[in-house]
Amino acid sequence: NSAASVARKLSALRTFFRYLLIENRIKKNPLQGIANPKLVRYIPSFLTVDEVFCLLDAPDGRDSFAHRDQAVMELLYATGMRVSELVFCNLGDLDFDTGMVKVTGKGRKERIVPFGTAAAEALHRYFPQRESLIVNRIERGHQPEKEALFLNSRGTRLTTRSVERLISMYGQRAGIQVTVTPHALRHSFATHLLEMGADLRTVQELLGHVSLSTTQKYTHVNMEHLTRVYDQAHPQALNNRQRESS
Repeated sequence: NSAASVARKLSALRTFFRYLLIENRIKKNPLQGIANPKLVRYIPSFLTVDEVFCLLDAPDGRDSFAHRDQAVMELLYATGMRVSELVFCNLGDLDFDTGMVKVTGKGRKERIVPFGTAAAEALHRYFPQRESLIVNRIERGHQPEKEALFLNSRGTRLTTRSVERLISMYGQRAGIQVTVTPHALRHSFATHLLEMGADLRTVQELLGHVSLSTTQKYTHVNMEHLTRVYDQAHPQALNNRQRESS
């Protein structure tokens, strides 16, 4: 179990034993003196805006599923959804009139997220191929998955592993130095929103986080960005750099 998981379980046990003490069911808290494991602060990895654009432009004529793959990556970056949420998206979850998609997250909780023009255009480019995959599956005598938004070459629902592979492959082609994952696009979505001034509560809602503290891990990255902008733009910071270089 991870340190965070152990800490949560210890917290639940402490609450239970405190209750037993109050009810005089036990004479001593067996967890007294036992400390929580030290939690390593997790700082999410993310791509720069330029790296994301290079990734989104990576699919080309060499790829049999270029339109589908671009639509996959555009939708991930436009919505910040998890890869598990993406592969379970159905065509009926998209509303092109409002530009919104219904996302079913952890615990079957639903949220509505905007997906923007670029993702909408990428999806429309992919739809003719999607129809062909459905027809081909019917012609082979198999039941088609007509509801699934993203299909593989067999005409069945795309898997999370397939999405992970294709994003990693396009990341390498785009010349990005680190391994690119679907989760890196989710982190990039959140980080770029915060860098552009979005408030934390809105980002929490878009990501589908139950707790605001989960979203707050992105504020560290955002503070680094703010510090960098400050150092580059504030007159006092510029003056200090000039004095140091003289």
